[in-house]
Amino acid sequence: MPKPFRYLEPTFFAGLFDDPLLLVRVRPSGRALLFDCGKMHHLAKRVYTSIDAIFISHTHMDHFMGMDSVIRHSHASPRTIDIFGPPGLAARMAHKFACYDWNLADSFWGDFRVGEVSEGRIASTLYRGPQAFAAQAEGERSGEVYANNYLTVKAALCEHRIAVLAFRVDEGAAFVLDEARMAQAGVIKGEWLKGLEKLFHDGAMEGSPLQVPVRRGDIVEERHEPDTGALYRNILKIEQPASIGYLTDIGYSPENMEKLAGLLQGVTLLVCECAFLAADCKKAELSRHLCTSDLNIILERLRPRYVLPMHLSKTYQNYRGKSNPLYDEIEPPPGVTVLKIPDRLTPRPIMASEVPKPVELQF
Repeated sequence: MPKPFRYLEPTFFAGLFDDPLLLVRVRPSGRALLFDCGKMHHLAKRVYTSIDAIFISHTHMDHFMGMDSVIRHSHASPRTIDIFGPPGLAARMAHKFACYDWNLADSFWGDFRVGEVSEGRIASTLYRGPQAFAAQAEGERSGEVYANNYLTVKAALCEHRIAVLAFRVDEGAAFVLDEARMAQAGVIKGEWLKGLEKLFHDGAMEGSPLQVPVRRGDIVEERHEPDTGALYRNILKIEQPASIGYLTDIGYSPENMEKLAGLLQGVTLLVCECAFLAADCKKAELSRHLCTSDLNIILERLRPRYVLPMHLSKTYQNYRGKSNPLYDEIEPPPGVTVLKIPDRLTPRPIMASEVPKPVELQF
């Protein structure tokens, strides 16, 4: 079976009961995006150093306390990490930085850029490492939350008694040619395709000229193509880009549902909170979380290709000794596949009696 993603490689660094932690690696660049950062001590340092941007749904502890680990592993690296979250995030990041003394700050240290996402606007604040992470307001902008050559990230503000962001990651268009359409247009394969692909990745196709070999009967001749953008649109293979939706900690309501439909309709993979079983729907409603019956409605409306339920309430940790009841209650519509993850990803914490002691301290 072909992989659903061309550029993206999602890894969920958590079990069903762990704090949510979604890493999306971008294969062509080797870089990564991180969605939420609760407890994340189990990540290798090389994972931290690969992260270009972090997306925070909201600043409850189980989604935000790992930011200290991000700062710890990244602050002395000469790069800028983008962090996006709901309004109020910049002040919370300022408090994070204010917790520590930075008297040894050096000129090569990196920066953190914080973007507060509201309806249609992103307000940006830069925290400069060489200046002990002093804040510098950068103004506002509109448009997509984040983008590079391989993807775009969009967001919608939902309600959890506070503002919570849901995110959508869409793969960028790939350079893929349709041989049947090439034959119909008379163009043939050759070294010129490397030049065409370079123009594609550089975003320089429109209006760029190129010499293109074309076949006329048994004769192959070169044709001057003044607009390779128009040529490419005529011979490309039409594909629907893959996408990832990340949704956690919202209450079920018509208002939230409409926002989710506008953002996440038809995503390839939906990583979605399912905190409570159906019997505890009242608890879900009171705490503004989702239960299995809510998730079933969401799946019927959004129709993702795959869904990964996560963030099950810890009150079920000893529920019949297993988490299977959650999966038993999920009723995906036709075409939707439910992905299962283990209850826990990391080992349990160790006890003092399990720590080896130096010989001189044994007693």
